[in-house]
Amino acid sequence: MDRILVTGGAGFIGSHLVDRLIDEGYIVRVIDNLSSGDLKYVFKHLNNPNFEFIRGDLKNPEDIMKSIRDIDTVFHFAANPEVKLSVTEPEVHFEENLFATFNLLEASRKSGTVKLFVFASSSTVYGDAKVIPTPETHDIRPISVYGASKAGCEALICSYAYLYGFKAVSLRYANIVGPRLRHGVIYDFIMKLKKNPKRLEILGDGTQRKSYLYITDTIDATLFAAQHIDGYYDVYNIGNEDWITVKEIADIVSKAMGLEPEYVFVGGTKDGRGWPGDVKFMRLSIEKIKKKGWRPKYSSREAVKLTAENLIKEITIKE
Repeated sequence: MDRILVTGGAGFIGSHLVDRLIDEGYIVRVIDNLSSGDLKYVFKHLNNPNFEFIRGDLKNPEDIMKSIRDIDTVFHFAANPEVKLSVTEPEVHFEENLFATFNLLEASRKSGTVKLFVFASSSTVYGDAKVIPTPETHDIRPISVYGASKAGCEALICSYAYLYGFKAVSLRYANIVGPRLRHGVIYDFIMKLKKNPKRLEILGDGTQRKSYLYITDTIDATLFAAQHIDGYYDVYNIGNEDWITVKEIADIVSKAMGLEPEYVFVGGTKDGRGWPGDVKFMRLSIEKIKKKGWRPKYSSREAVKLTAENLIKEITIKE
């Protein structure tokens, strides 16, 4: 990994990855259309000779060819992160996730320099898993267009790696949380409580239970997995060894804000999901990557607590 491209490098996970790569002395180029990312997350690197920022779109072949020039390693993190959006606007996830990934793979093929392709996939590819903790060998049966788009990207990446001679790995992330997060349940709860400290609306019945991984653990796992690929293509679950309910997250966020709001359970589906296509129970098996030598430092509860405390400070400073 010498010259690295990070797509979506001004986004949540991508910007933390950029920080680490720059700290470790790599030459890093970022392409981001800033639709969900923010230039302030990489602003400190703009005068660094080892860093380059391109405001561009992966749906534009010219932008991609400019960004892929002389690149050895691609970390593909650009995507629309809103799973709920796939219910009402499925074409967004097709264009921003699947179509954009195809364009990037084509550019990687044509460049002739890319040797490694690392893809930010998702636990949503499993859908309602029949086995929990869910291993990488489990059936791929997504129940959201977002999950389907990630599964489709994985298939494309596998075939390109096989056909065109570079290594690739898909990382099926659990819920990743930490500073700079601007979507998901923790951020949603904080924003709701800032508007009304006495009442907190919770989508679904609050019993949804999922695994959460702190961002520093995520970056450690990402770089570790990129160095431990078996064959031309590999897959790793990146998650935690425990899980936590939505109601427990509401308790943690409320306590961090010094509040005791009334919980009101709204919307959702008849079986208690937050929305149609929401996976109600998610906990990944991470035995595969643990056997190679990585394990998380923070539990799901610790990750949620740290994230809530950091986001409250960030949002207060912003105001």
